[in-house]
Amino acid sequence: MRYFDDLSVGDRFTGGPLTVSEEEIIGFAGQFDPQPFHLDPAAAKATLFGGLAASGWHTASLTMRMIVTSDAKLAGGYIGMGVDTVTWPKPTRPGDQLRIEGEILETRLSAKRPENGVARVRIVTLNQKDEVVQTLVANLLAPTRASLAVRV
Repeated sequence: MRYFDDLSVGDRFTGGPLTVSEEEIIGFAGQFDPQPFHLDPAAAKATLFGGLAASGWHTASLTMRMIVTSDAKLAGGYIGMGVDTVTWPKPTRPGDQLRIEGEILETRLSAKRPENGVARVRIVTLNQKDEVVQTLVANLLAPTRASLAVRV
């Protein structure tokens, strides 16, 4: 497990791959984003997507899974402090194999919780063609090693 003290600007991490199926795209959309271009392959052909596309929120959820299972294990888990930006420059399609590449952009001690630090990260989600399907810049809370003494 890595603590805030172990993180440095420029550190990189990777995760994945995950393959996205048509059934998963339709299932997620049916529960959370029921729009025709996420639910119906035939109807989706007549939209700007030109075919079935995963909800951006589905892509974000898959990204979160790859973050949690990545090679960058944070002590205390991944606790989000907020998202600065999220973009979906290309749609995620059935059969896409996704992976993530992450980088720490900034680190600072938390003003409100000095036993924790905040790491600002950029995470890029790519498909099997190395096309970017999502970019995310977020702030994550990470405990310091000194926080261990506070908890005891």
